[in-house]
Amino acid sequence: MTPPVDPVVLVIFLCVYLGMVLGELPGLRLDRAGMALLGAIALVAAGRVTPAGAWAMVDVGTVALLFGLMVVSAQFRLGGFYSALTRRLASRELAPARLLGWLVVVAGALSAVLANDIVCLAMAPVLVAGCGRRGLDPVPFLLGLACAANVGSAATLIGNPQNMLIGQTLDLSFAGYLADAFVPAAVGLAVVWAVVARAYRGRWHRAVAIVEGGAPAFNAWQTLKGTVVLAAVVAAFLVAPWPREAVALAGAGLLLTSRRMASRDVLGLDIS
Repeated sequence: MTPPVDPVVLVIFLCVYLGMVLGELPGLRLDRAGMALLGAIALVAAGRVTPAGAWAMVDVGTVALLFGLMVVSAQFRLGGFYSALTRRLASRELAPARLLGWLVVVAGALSAVLANDIVCLAMAPVLVAGCGRRGLDPVPFLLGLACAANVGSAATLIGNPQNMLIGQTLDLSFAGYLADAFVPAAVGLAVVWAVVARAYRGRWHRAVAIVEGGAPAFNAWQTLKGTVVLAAVVAAFLVAPWPREAVALAGAGLLLTSRRMASRDVLGLDIS
């Protein structure tokens, strides 16, 4: 027999997801993360979840893995890597459809090994400015970026938080999952390009206002440091039997021990 729906839990659930859809609740300065936290607090306060039960629901290994990889992604963002790469890509003298193709490949590849949220947030403003300088409509390229980041992130167990949780819970092989998911993800990226390119064929150009954002300047040393750590972390995931969360935290620790990049800037990076 199906248990009855608890009206209190249902109301809290609907309020939280309404806030998620709107991005905030009218009259309150709560973002999506704040809404989720408030919903959890309401469940505990209403006695629907005990404090011990709430802590037991947290997968510490997944949170640690996510934190470590977010620090790696933040290293690239603060080092100006995403901005420099996007500027170079947008400035290439390519036909719009080919430019979209390169964008889909780059965004998909980056999202497979770095948090796809940061890839989108870091690349989007620079991409819009680059399109504006060339008289291109940024909408198809933003659609390509968003879709490619989601599809590319599915190729590995570290591309997005959902995959991290699945991989940690089921103790999946990183290399085995990559072997199974690489081809579907590659086909998915091709489909993303084909659908967006077909939808906007003949409608690539539109005058838009150029707004230059305050993207970090490119720092070759910080980018190289992040690249070396990321390569070592991914290599360990592929061949070593060590816990992935321990490897990711070790990589994050190395990046945080910096003489030039303050740890408060890395840890305080807003990715919401």
